[in-house]
Amino acid sequence: MIPILMYHQIGNPAPKGTPYRSLTVHPADFRRQMVWLRRFGYRGLSMRELMPYIKGERHGKVVGITFDDGYRNVYQNALPVLRDQDFTATNYFVARQLNGGNIWDKEKGIPHSDLMSADELRGWAAGGMEVGSHTLDHPFLPKLSPELADYQIRQAKNELEQVLGAEVTAFCYPYGGETPELRGMVRNAGYRNATTTQGGLANASDDIYGLPRVTVARTTNIFRFLQKCMTRLEDKRRQR
Repeated sequence: MIPILMYHQIGNPAPKGTPYRSLTVHPADFRRQMVWLRRFGYRGLSMRELMPYIKGERHGKVVGITFDDGYRNVYQNALPVLRDQDFTATNYFVARQLNGGNIWDKEKGIPHSDLMSADELRGWAAGGMEVGSHTLDHPFLPKLSPELADYQIRQAKNELEQVLGAEVTAFCYPYGGETPELRGMVRNAGYRNATTTQGGLANASDDIYGLPRVTVARTTNIFRFLQKCMTRLEDKRRQR
């Protein structure tokens, strides 16, 4: 069983009391996490490189590394660390918010955070990282009509590929909102894997269009982080 780490922002956390403050990991903590993974002999991999391990085609000490939304502070603070450790990672971009912000969070009282520009997206890929899709606008897909949901999934792939000049094969459901029908849409759109926000370790018996992940929060200390990465539970759904 393999942990797929789920990050959002890598930066200075917002003031205490700010909603979802825990989703911003301090850069020093992120660096410490990656350094200790490497010291213990683990390799951090993008979804593209991780899939053969999840399917059981390859074996080794590996951890998936993913980031949701495409925040600029990930480009600034995480990319250099990943390259230093010779790790790769997947970032799931909101196709129509390049050089924009997390406008979907405004009603929740979450502060604005810049998202990567098209040039930064290409820089992310040029650094050896993977560009994934997080829909066009970050909607909660189960609330959309099937036609609109399919458009969000399929068109995001098309638009990101136009920006990148390469195929986009990894998808992530915004807010973790998914159903069997939505998984089918993702598969039919040409993606090769998709992640959720459900907690757990990934293995060969999982639907590759509904892979669980392990949340890394601001308060996840290094001992808990290493436990999340190295513990192999019989019941993978207990790992959070």
